[in-house]
Amino acid sequence: MSSPLPRHVAIVMDGNGRWARARGGMRADGHRAGVSPVRMVIEECVRHAIGALTLFAFSSENWRRPRDEVMSLMSLFVESLEAEIEELHRRGVRVRFIGEREELDARLKASMASSEQITAANTRLSLQIALSYGGRSDIVHAARRLALQVERHQLSAAQLDEPTFGAALALGDVCDPDLFIRTGGEQRISNFLLWNLAYTELYFTDRLWPDFDAPAFEAALQHYAARQRRFGLSAEQLQAADAGAS
Repeated sequence: MSSPLPRHVAIVMDGNGRWARARGGMRADGHRAGVSPVRMVIEECVRHAIGALTLFAFSSENWRRPRDEVMSLMSLFVESLEAEIEELHRRGVRVRFIGEREELDARLKASMASSEQITAANTRLSLQIALSYGGRSDIVHAARRLALQVERHQLSAAQLDEPTFGAALALGDVCDPDLFIRTGGEQRISNFLLWNLAYTELYFTDRLWPDFDAPAFEAALQHYAARQRRFGLSAEQLQAADAGAS
């Protein structure tokens, strides 16, 4: 059976642009409004003692969006990091970024590195922010790293199994997400943590990200708690295992 709370929550924060358009604003207004629910979900994870949270902030495909929107987002990332990092550190949150950093602005990369360094020893919540991230690219980079180890005779082909491959991914040192949440009404994964979401419980809500509040997050947790996680087993097998453990 599912545990009452997930150990790791992954979120696709969708709907900022639609939220802004519905109010006659610019997409940038929606992105700014989306900062508040980010703060909320971090606080709720800390309160519930959920050990890991991964947020999809900007995908590798998002670079194809209009330049003005991309630049506005990058500026917002810098401002938010610099404004929030001390509070995150005080709360015991370890901040880490996954994704390709090469195309990012120098000031943003410096803020990311500083945030990671300041919070590196924190253990209350592991916060991963996926920035310029793609799940397929993550898998390709892991394969390249492992192939290089084989070329150097540091690893044999026979040693390449699922745990070894998983450890080479961006989230190799964090347990796979138990709960995936996507706001905004779309029901797809969008190239996010493709390997890691293999047995994750999926939760989709029509609520746009700027409107995602604590009760909405609690509803997602309740949905998760009601699910039976089988991992390929039958319901009868799980019932027998539960009976044997009791």
